[in-house]
Amino acid sequence: MRSIKFGTLKLNRLAYFLVPAFAAVTLICSAAFFSTPVTDAQTVGGDATGYRIGERLTYTVSMGRIPNAAYAEISTVSRGRIGDKDAVELRAKFKTLDLASATLYLIDENRTTFVSTGTGFPLHTSVSQNTFGLPVDKTHSFLTAPTLHDDLLTLIHKIRQSGGTGSLSIQENEKVYPVAFQLGAIEKHRTGAGEFETNVVLVQSEYFTDHGISDLRINLSSNEAKIPVLVRFQTPKGLVKASLASVQMTEPEVVVQSVPAPVRPPVPDRTPKPVVTPTPYIDNQPLAPELAFDIGEQLDYRILAAGQQVATMRLAARERKQFNGNDSLLLEATFSDSRSGSPFVAGDLVRAYVDPDTLSPRQIELKFGGALRSISKLAKFDQQGNLITFGAGDRVDAPVGTHSILSLIYALRSFNLKPSRDLNNPINDTRVAVFWESETYIFTLRPSPPELITLNGAPIAAQLVTVTTKHPVLDSLNIRIWLGNDESRVPLRFAAGSFQADLITSNRQP
Repeated sequence: MRSIKFGTLKLNRLAYFLVPAFAAVTLICSAAFFSTPVTDAQTVGGDATGYRIGERLTYTVSMGRIPNAAYAEISTVSRGRIGDKDAVELRAKFKTLDLASATLYLIDENRTTFVSTGTGFPLHTSVSQNTFGLPVDKTHSFLTAPTLHDDLLTLIHKIRQSGGTGSLSIQENEKVYPVAFQLGAIEKHRTGAGEFETNVVLVQSEYFTDHGISDLRINLSSNEAKIPVLVRFQTPKGLVKASLASVQMTEPEVVVQSVPAPVRPPVPDRTPKPVVTPTPYIDNQPLAPELAFDIGEQLDYRILAAGQQVATMRLAARERKQFNGNDSLLLEATFSDSRSGSPFVAGDLVRAYVDPDTLSPRQIELKFGGALRSISKLAKFDQQGNLITFGAGDRVDAPVGTHSILSLIYALRSFNLKPSRDLNNPINDTRVAVFWESETYIFTLRPSPPELITLNGAPIAAQLVTVTTKHPVLDSLNIRIWLGNDESRVPLRFAAGSFQADLITSNRQP
């Protein structure tokens, strides 16, 4: 087993709600490690009987109306020693994806637990967050002071040992919580991994209710394997479902004991699935209702400097078509009517192709011919590897959910921007990874309480969002955005340095 070093930093309050929710998903996923019958996988004795070294489970997670809000995976990696204790290493990983990252919270978290093969309790735990590109680690060691409480990766073992009914305790964030669970109804479910007859286990704990989670249900397969097929729970953001996507076996990283494996019985061939004829692509399909705008929306702005108009700008959600073989939404910012003192010239534009469901960027082109010529650039976003390519083959790694400047303006309208009660303790700041020039920066969005502003001579309700970036030039401009206070959340005003852009017209076209 490898030697692992961890730092200890304070966890960001941004994840207060969603991390426990997806930790609950990870908790449930670990059931298969303890309950699946032994085949040719390595097992360990004692209270840890049933761990299958090399097993990896993956789950797709939906939240509310967002079908692909996150994914979760968990694996039993190795067996070895930590200190003088025999242990099994468990790992879990979960991320929110794209639209969920924009409208809810951006989560990128890894958990590792070393569990005693003798007691079944944790020996060492760590939680590592890479939500904003800066790792935040939190660790607990129970080597010298053993714990009698489970964590989220070992609790399910005890649930399975009890037969689905009983009570236990977990220790999370320096606090001990009782957990009660009992068997419920019988249900049949189909997931990406197949069709299953299942038994429902109902789980209750103050730990979950403290974090806005209720009605937590686990559907375990009713066969001997007892695989967790489906996990469901309610949150203030809607119903969360984690569905089994795959079960994989990989080579163990460490093998220190040999256990004779029974002969695997022959598995009958599955009936081949019929080939489905692809559905023809249709241009300009409606956007998801979670987005605050429609295809064809045009927003026209008057750009002012020292109170005088110097140019106009149009933001437009142009069309939804295939771009490089991918379903894409075209967003544009175009500039015209350039006058004296304007940094823009006719023909300046920003053009972005984004995922129409999540607004995750695929490509952005900045084309300027005047004073802003130096920031002209074409950048392509690799959504699979979180890699951004720009310029003459330059590349930069980016955190999951990184936005371009134009995709951020549109995604901002769906963000949960609730001002903090205490403005001196802004715990509700939203942080978003954004690619700018040649690097990824963490933009901090600080929402203010609603206010009235004067726009085109009339008062209108708005919410000020102040933007800081850790980029010295951008921060010197004191960037601010005022969003409308209605459901469309249209940007009413932008301000940067001596320039201000006020909304003139808002047109929605079929």
